[in-house]
Amino acid sequence: MRDVTTAQPLDVTPTPLALLLLGREADPRSERGVECPGDLPSPSDPDLVERARAAKEKLGDKVFVLGHHYQRDEVIQFADVTGDSFKLARDAAARPEAEYIVFCGVHFMAESADILTTDAQAVVLPDLAAGCSMADMATAEQVAECWDVLTEAGVADQVVPVSYMNSSADIKAFTGKHGGTICTSSNAKKALEWAFEQGEKILFLPDQHLGRNTAVRDMGMSLDDCVLYNPHKPNGGLTAEQLRNAKMILWRGHCSVHGRFSVESVEDVRARMPGVNVLVHPECKHEVVAAADYVGSTEYIIKALEAAPRGSKWAIGTELNLVRRLANRFADEDKEIVFLDKTVCFCSTMNRIDLPHLVWTLESLADGKLVNRIEVDPETEKYAKLALERMLALP
Repeated sequence: MRDVTTAQPLDVTPTPLALLLLGREADPRSERGVECPGDLPSPSDPDLVERARAAKEKLGDKVFVLGHHYQRDEVIQFADVTGDSFKLARDAAARPEAEYIVFCGVHFMAESADILTTDAQAVVLPDLAAGCSMADMATAEQVAECWDVLTEAGVADQVVPVSYMNSSADIKAFTGKHGGTICTSSNAKKALEWAFEQGEKILFLPDQHLGRNTAVRDMGMSLDDCVLYNPHKPNGGLTAEQLRNAKMILWRGHCSVHGRFSVESVEDVRARMPGVNVLVHPECKHEVVAAADYVGSTEYIIKALEAAPRGSKWAIGTELNLVRRLANRFADEDKEIVFLDKTVCFCSTMNRIDLPHLVWTLESLADGKLVNRIEVDPETEKYAKLALERMLALP
């Protein structure tokens, strides 16, 4: 029997990770912020809309509000421009007279805006906890270790990194430093074509599905040309021979929203809505993309629905806020637009930007108090910008 009188006391000191998950600490190198200083107005305050409008009017041309397509309607109504992440970052760069760029999106998007805007501009994220689970799936340390694995396998000199826009500034900087480029869901094929002109293999970060779909669906490669690098396994779970034989080395990352859609979702909506057009984002799984009628970026989805004939039926596989907004927008044209999955699923981190956070941000700025500024350090910015510039130079 164990002598409880001499047993050592348990160490119950919480680890840094435990504190982070409890919301009591922050990891500055992670997409997951947890602090939002200041007192937020109550979400039940009936004057929130008027308060936001008044603060924005007081700031005038000093503020430029960016609204990502996946934001809530209550936030989008105050956006000066809407769009996907890269379009918004470029819109911010085109407004050098704006002292404050309020980015209603997530952390990596604000980082990209900070990289592309001038030092005189401050990029603000209304809630620092608005991160991105996909971007979180590739840290600088993990990617550096991956490069060591590629080096040991004797293939690193053949590999060109291509990183999706949905990645942290650290990953963009790694990409720039190692001769690679950034891509969006719209220009991924062009980015891969460019990369294959530079080297024999591609390390695609951090979304495996966009990389696989682009390589197989758009460029005619086979699934056997792709291997999956798992940062949580020794050597990524791959042998040196697998790395030598692969053309596409896909990082094991995914979008928590787009990854929910399944072939069963497609089959179910076809049974419920005869004649429906299934349109999905390329961040969806390969089998879902193969089962869909159309595949494209957020901007592609919007343009496809704009051009769709009256009375047509559409099931959309992307974030619910956008799908619902499009359904309302085209209702008077008798276009029936539904969410692909029966289960309602918002992007939880994108939805952290709500009206109370926006009001708090705008009122703070109007009072001369700079809050929640997102800044990328000069060294990281230098190489991240290099990778972005390579993307901008794509034909």
